[in-house]
Parts: sequence; structure tokens; C-alpha cells
Amino acid sequence: MKKIEAVIKPFKLEDVKDALAEIGITGMTVSEVKGYGRQKGHSELYRGAEYVVDFLPKIKMEMVVTAEQVEEVVNTIAEVAATGKIGDGKIFVSDIEKVIRIRTGETGSDAI
Repeated sequence: MKKIEAVIKPFKLEDVKDALAEIGITGMTVSEVKGYGRQKGHSELYRGAEYVVDFLPKIKMEMVVTAEQVEEVVNTIAEVAATGKIGDGKIFVSDIEKVIRIRTGETGSDAI
């Protein structure tokens, strides 16, 4: 099993969620987060004063999938979330040792 974490632009959330549902991914956790990457934020002008926005609003999506689903999920997120502009986000894939569904006690891929 693998955990996929994707940090994307907020306006892409619905498109990515719908695309993942089409390939059978129904469960995920979504958080509103702030951060920056290589661009280190940006400057904005407000009422004639310039100020620096260090942390940009992003959406963090987390899901656990079987090893067989990883490539399809990663490719779907990368394709749908891409705008071609700076700040499109990142996708992280990590190993999951154990999953337990609290309500039923199921473990492993049955608990996903």
C-alpha cells in the first residue's frame, strides 16, 4: 500500500477529485494549507502599498491506495492539476506499513 499526498492549487480541487472518482478512488482527506516552493511567494500591490505574500494558499490531498493503483493515480493528478504555470504543486508517494479500519477491525487493503 502507498500513501499519495498531492499539494495543488485550490481551484483545481474539484477537477482532480472528479477525475480520481472516475478511476475508482473514492476516499481521500483534503486540507487547506499554505506554503511556498522555489518561487518563495510573490509581491502584491494593495492600496498603493507593495507587500510580500510568503505563504500561498494550497490544497493538500491525501489518499492510500494499493501499489497497483499508484501510477494511474499519480498520472491522473499530474495531468488534471497542471496549468503549466509556477506553483502547480507536488506529488509525494510513500510506503504504508499498516492500515486498520477502526469500526470493523479490517486490516491491509480491505481497510482502504
